[in-house]
Formats: sequence, structure tokens, C-alpha cells
Amino acid sequence: MIIDSHHHFWRYSPAEYGWIDDGMAAIRRDFLPADLRREIVVAGVDAVVSVQARQSLEETRWLLDLAAQNPFIAGVVGWVPLVSPSVATTLAELATQSKLVAVRHVLQDEPDPQFMLRADFQAGIRALQAFDLTYDVLIYDRHLPQAIELVDRHPSQRFVVDHMAKPSIKQGAIEPWARLLRELARRPHVSCKLSGLVTELGRPDWTIAELRPYVDVVLDAFGPDRVLFGSDWPVCLVVCGYSRWMATVQELIAHLSPTERAAILGENARRVYQLGDP
Repeated sequence: MIIDSHHHFWRYSPAEYGWIDDGMAAIRRDFLPADLRREIVVAGVDAVVSVQARQSLEETRWLLDLAAQNPFIAGVVGWVPLVSPSVATTLAELATQSKLVAVRHVLQDEPDPQFMLRADFQAGIRALQAFDLTYDVLIYDRHLPQAIELVDRHPSQRFVVDHMAKPSIKQGAIEPWARLLRELARRPHVSCKLSGLVTELGRPDWTIAELRPYVDVVLDAFGPDRVLFGSDWPVCLVVCGYSRWMATVQELIAHLSPTERAAILGENARRVYQLGDP
């Protein structure tokens, strides 16, 4: 089974999706389950995990409703107010829906790079364990030192790093990202998504040769048993179609064994997010 561990849905409005700038005009429209279903049928993907794109409980509930209505949506990575004293109550309400599998906060946009180490945020992460939820870490490469400290404080919590921690590939820089990512990968409770790289490169004329050094670092650091395929659709559409990214990932992991490729393309997502059958 092939599982896309990272994609988004939205009903577009400029006010709610201000991060979609003029250079991303191609995705200034609605993206809903019917749109994604067409893409995954062509690409041979069996199931998906929907990830929050707005920091609101309204969106989290909407994603869970979509998942309940569409069996191919195997899980939801939602947003909850982790820094709220009442976060456990909110989690208890949402966790009654089995397709809530993880939580994410947009750490990359926090002005304070130490935000993830605040006491109230730490309390929110601790609250996830009572509901057996994974936490998705959305950061830039410059946040890796703080991310290492974060995961060290919660050795029993499952973490997934989104988009390979967004290396500075546009600038052609691989260090210190590679060194810090390898350090992070020494923690066995942390996995990493093979996603978002072409968006960071930001050019439609990208080549697999440009991506390979970064992907090889991830594969070597985490190993095939802790790397998850993700499309980052529809954000990827700015520079790459869904099927092209699927084919690119398959080429980048072609040297691995069939068992290792199957792990990256689906089994790791099933385990890390504890997904049921779609």
C-alpha cells in the first residue's frame, strides 16, 4: 500500500491563506477531496494523511469531517492550542474521532526560535501522550538545535519532521543542515518526511541531481524504516505535479530493496501514525 503522509485541503481565501504569495498564484483556489482523488488514482497512491494548513480548531474539525466522508483519507494531522491550559480537554473531545492521528503547530513562523521550548508548549506536548498522538515538527533548518532539545525532553513521544527540516537547497547549502539532521536522527523516536524539497528549491526546472544529495542524507541518517513519503500537494503544484513527484521519489529510492521501498512509501506512515485500513 502506498500512503501519501503529507498533503493539504483548503477553501481558499486571501485573508486565511496570506502565506500563498504572488509567486504561488497556481494554488490560489480551492483544493478538496475530489481534486486529490483524481491525482492519487493516476499516481497509484492508495491512501493519504491530511495535514493542517491553518491554526484553527475549525479547520481541524473540518479535516476530520472530510476524513469521515472519504475513506481514502486515512488520518488527520490537526492543530490544537498546545499552549492552552485546557489543551487536554480539547484533545479529549477531538480524539473521539479515530482519524485524528497527530498534531502540528507552525513552529517555523513563530518569531521566537525558542517557542517550542516554552514551558506551556512543553506541557502541550506532554498532553499528546495520553491520547497516543504523534507530533509533526514543522521547522526550517535554522531551528534544528531547538528541535533536538525538544525531542530530547520527550523521549516517549513520537515525532515526525516535516519536509526534511527545510534545508537551504535554494542557496545550494547542505551544511550545517546535514550535520544537525544526522544528530536529530540519532533519536529513535523521530522520523522524517521525504517531502517539500522541490518547493524549497522553488524552480519548475529543478532536476533530480539537485535533490539527491539532500535525500541521501535523510535516507542515511534515518534509515528506510523512519522515512515517510509525502507529496505536500497542493503546495508542490507551484513547481511540480503530483505524479512527477511520486515518480521522482521512486527514482530516488530505487537503489533500496523492495522491502525498504515499501516501508518508505507506506508502511512507515501506517506505523508512525497508527493508521487503520482505509
